[in-house]
Amino acid sequence: MTENTGTPRRPLAHIDQQRLFRLLGGPELTWLVDRCRRRMERDEPLTGPVTLAAPTAAERAAAERLLGRAPGTGRSLSMRLDTVDAVLRRSGVSPDGLAAAVTALTGPVPRLADVREQEVNAWRDAYAPLDNLIRTVRPELADWADRLRQDGRIRRLARTPHTAHTLLGDAAQALRGLPADPALSLPAFAARVLGDAHALDDGTPIATLVLSGIRALTGFPDGSGAEWRREAWASAGLLKDALSSTVLTLGLRGTPALDWTADRGEPTVLTLRQLTRTPPRTAPTVVYICENPTVLATAADTHGPVCPPLVCLQGQPSAAALTLLRHLEAHGSALLYHGDFDWGGLRIATALLRRVPWRPWRYTAGDYRRAATATALAPPLTGTPTTAEWDPDLGPALSELGVRIEEETILDDLLADLAP
Repeated sequence: MTENTGTPRRPLAHIDQQRLFRLLGGPELTWLVDRCRRRMERDEPLTGPVTLAAPTAAERAAAERLLGRAPGTGRSLSMRLDTVDAVLRRSGVSPDGLAAAVTALTGPVPRLADVREQEVNAWRDAYAPLDNLIRTVRPELADWADRLRQDGRIRRLARTPHTAHTLLGDAAQALRGLPADPALSLPAFAARVLGDAHALDDGTPIATLVLSGIRALTGFPDGSGAEWRREAWASAGLLKDALSSTVLTLGLRGTPALDWTADRGEPTVLTLRQLTRTPPRTAPTVVYICENPTVLATAADTHGPVCPPLVCLQGQPSAAALTLLRHLEAHGSALLYHGDFDWGGLRIATALLRRVPWRPWRYTAGDYRRAATATALAPPLTGTPTTAEWDPDLGPALSELGVRIEEETILDDLLADLAP
């Protein structure tokens, strides 16, 4: 660290330490020494007046001892730094003047410009683990890393460059091994990569950062809440809770358990654990997807063992549902989706489309208009409007007609499509 240019280079032995402390080192003149030090930090000259409002009698007496005369009788206490400097030099207390005396009393004075430069360099070095990750194995994270630098997230999470370097080093180590294949539990991954099974628990800075990197890596959409976090981790092969996340299916084959239930025409609940450990070995040509379990249950009652593969989201797509549908789509299945004709249904369908490609199954503006015309007592549409990426005309059609058409309303049409 570079000292202030006004600080003398000669040894402090030239200063009469005892006399200096008696004159300038007491608590009554701390205000004067502190102001001098701040000026030295900013490379400002130790000249001109300094003023203390409402001084005590002890502070006035200390100033008089230093100057050899009363500094005045006004309400404030004013002293010229040039005069103090001259007194210290002439008396031999500090032959190099006021700057040397301040240094002797308080220690070396760092220049603020140097401190700021060192801080800038320290923060730049803190990003080295991330830079190395991008350069060696993850160039696709370059834009994400730039955003981290610009939005101040790392400074909020880490506070200091040293802590930031450690945090980014751990994050880079975690992202280096993702996506995990085969999938494994989040605690097991954290223990293996970071040495602590709880390192990626919700709310920790490293979990926040790694989850942000996963979204950049996998394209997982923004969101919030426990279910969203579970799905985001799962998008990188990390299972936050492999048993509570499930998906409801009918007519799906590819494992002994699925074959057994498909032969009997019975619905099956698959856990995320099952889907990551033993996914279906076969992929049907077409897989139908519905939003509500009533559709799947009625299809099981109506078509039984001959019902084509059907997957039910039961609302927002779970991590298990996304894992299953991604697996089927990657192995050649065409996905056809239907949901409720309301604003919530459109949002669910959009969330699914942004994660897994699908084509509409009776789920366009034309289908909605026909259903609305055929439904005399359709309930009114409520909620905040949204758009439908698969059919730009669907949102305006809902706004125009203003009625809600649930899947159960057109159940007969859906069952007819599922007939063998």
